[in-house]
Amino acid sequence: MIIQRVVLNSRPGKNGVPVAENFRIEAVPLPEKITDGQVQTRTLYLSVDPYMRCRMNEDTGSDYLLPWQLSEVADGGGIGVVEESKHTNFAKGDIVTSFNWPWQTKVILDGRLLQKLDPQLVDGHLSYFLGAAGITGLTSFLGIKEKGHVSLGANQTMVVSGAAGACGSLAGQIGRLEGCSRVVGICGTDEKCSILVSEMGFDAAINYKKGNVAEQLHELCPAGVDVYFDNVGGDISDAVINQMNQNSHIILCGQISQYNKDVPYPPPLPPAVEEIQKARNITRERFLVLNYMDKQEASILQLCQWIKEGKLKVKETVVKGLENIGGAFQSMMTGGNTGKQIVLISE
Repeated sequence: MIIQRVVLNSRPGKNGVPVAENFRIEAVPLPEKITDGQVQTRTLYLSVDPYMRCRMNEDTGSDYLLPWQLSEVADGGGIGVVEESKHTNFAKGDIVTSFNWPWQTKVILDGRLLQKLDPQLVDGHLSYFLGAAGITGLTSFLGIKEKGHVSLGANQTMVVSGAAGACGSLAGQIGRLEGCSRVVGICGTDEKCSILVSEMGFDAAINYKKGNVAEQLHELCPAGVDVYFDNVGGDISDAVINQMNQNSHIILCGQISQYNKDVPYPPPLPPAVEEIQKARNITRERFLVLNYMDKQEASILQLCQWIKEGKLKVKETVVKGLENIGGAFQSMMTGGNTGKQIVLISE
């Protein structure tokens, strides 16, 4: 059987911006038989995420991320349906997922790497398991629970950068659900600002490409900032930290503005900003969701409940076709989409 796969065609360089041409699609044969413990699946959805930018480098800068190899198949979060199984835990027709799903139309996987999914948890919206009801939702939820120190009735103000992205759009809503009295988002277009306020329940949103971010923050957060969900780093984060209160908290989720630069992670703050952080006792600790997987099951159930109740709105940008995954990656890294970036491979 001939299938399609996507491999890393070239590296953008540590300081380069990824483009679709960094990937290429190939036709390759799939082995005809599976062995004991293996499962053959048809890929339904693949996830495209900012952290993958690090995997395009020879050195990811991380001890938990392996680099993609040139001319080898790329991988990431994926969902598929079982077509044939020689593993006792899986049967034909089961919906399964893995963090390391090869970018292929069909895949033979070790059953030990798979997790069975219950479509009823998301009312059949399977792609949600890669986003709001998956690792993206877990990152937002557990980041706020473990590092945000949000307390109901404490009248806290939360600011979210990269607020129209996969994590950010969820984080603002979860911050509200957990008890924040005011939530302000920062993103890159007026359209995204409008979506955050009209659809996602943010109190206000700032287009960082228009006007002075620091002045707008001062106006929109008159009581200062108590919790900052940081998806971007760089100048935007410097402006937010300047407005943060004593004993406030930074949830260090990602630093997308720094992903195309050869700097350590998390990137050091400028001296003047670091001085503010220390003087005001602002916590800024690296958050890695994989360290909290003992809380995965209960957290996913909470996220699914909020989604079903309509309390957690889900935004997705869905691109069809494995051949378009490189373009989807480029669009995500340049801020061209809203919410979670999903690639539909088959239905």
